[in-house]
Amino acid sequence: MLIKMYLECVYNACDLKQINEKGRAKRVQATFTEEQWSLMERFRGIMGNRDAEIIRNVVLAWLAEKSVVSESVKKRFRSEKGEGE
Repeated sequence: MLIKMYLECVYNACDLKQINEKGRAKRVQATFTEEQWSLMERFRGIMGNRDAEIIRNVVLAWLAEKSVVSESVKKRFRSEKGEGE
């Protein structure tokens, strides 16, 4: 148990170093009920191995499903080309 906690701290420190070097990441805290978290656990190994990866990928998949991502890209592409919306 102690080794697992140590390894998680090392991984988190590495992540923080990368985030600080890039300066482009935002950390947020999220709270889930036990039932919600058990749903998230089903995606471990499929959508990521760490908690943050799983949550990030679930959110991005939902945004893509709702066409939020593609609409944003289309708007940006139109504005760069100078076309009206």
